[in-house]
Amino acid sequence: MSDERDGMTSGDPLGGGPQREPERDPFGRPGVTRGPEAPERPEPSAGYTTPPPPGAGGHVPIYEQVGQPGAFGQHVLASWGSRVGAQLIDGLIIGAGALVLFLVFGAVFSAGFAGGEDAGIASLILGAILWVVCVAIVALIYAPALMARTNGKTLGRMVTNIRVVRTDGAPMTFGFAMLREVAVKALLFGIAGSLTGGLLNLLDVLWPLWDEENRALHDFVVNTRTVKDPN
Repeated sequence: MSDERDGMTSGDPLGGGPQREPERDPFGRPGVTRGPEAPERPEPSAGYTTPPPPGAGGHVPIYEQVGQPGAFGQHVLASWGSRVGAQLIDGLIIGAGALVLFLVFGAVFSAGFAGGEDAGIASLILGAILWVVCVAIVALIYAPALMARTNGKTLGRMVTNIRVVRTDGAPMTFGFAMLREVAVKALLFGIAGSLTGGLLNLLDVLWPLWDEENRALHDFVVNTRTVKDPN
C-alpha cells in the first residue's frame, strides 16, 4: 500500500520516509538538546579608554618609553638639582682642561707683557681669545666623546647618577651628542643668550622646574630627556 493511500507522506515520523536524527550532546549522547550558544566574546581592544591596571600595558608616557631600541624602559626623570649639579661639575672639569691647554699654548704670549704697554694690551686680547678657544676645544671633545661611550653620561652626570636619553630609543652617538651639547647648548643658546643678556640661558636652566617632563629648553630642540641612571 502506498503512502498516499494511508494518508501519510514521505518524511512523516510514522511513515516510511527518512526520519530526522535526534540532536546529540557534545559527547554523542542522543536526546539532549543544545542550549543557546554563548555569545562571542569581543576581541580585546588595542587601547584603553581609561588608565590600564598595573602590568596591563597600554599607553606609557613618553619619558617611560625611552631606552634601548626595541625595549621600553621604566625611566624616572632626573630632578632639577641633579641636573644643575652635573652641569656645575662638568663646567669645572671643562674649565680645568681649558686651563691646562691655556698654560701650554699660552706660554708664547707671556713675553708680550715685558715688551711695553702696546704689546701687553695685545697679549691680553690674544690671551682672552686663546682662553675661549681652549674652552671650546675641551667642550667639543669632552661631552660628546663621553656621552657616546657611556650612552648619555658625562663625569658630572656619573656623580649625580643621571644620563641623557633620546625619546626615539636610539643610542647616544657622538654626532647626536655634538648636536645637543655643542651646536644647540653651546652655540645656539650661547649666541642667543648673549643677545638677550643671559636671559635665555637662565630660562634654559630654570625651565625644568615647571615643565611636566623636567625638560630644559634645549631638550625641546633635540627631543631628549634627562633621567636617573639605573646602573
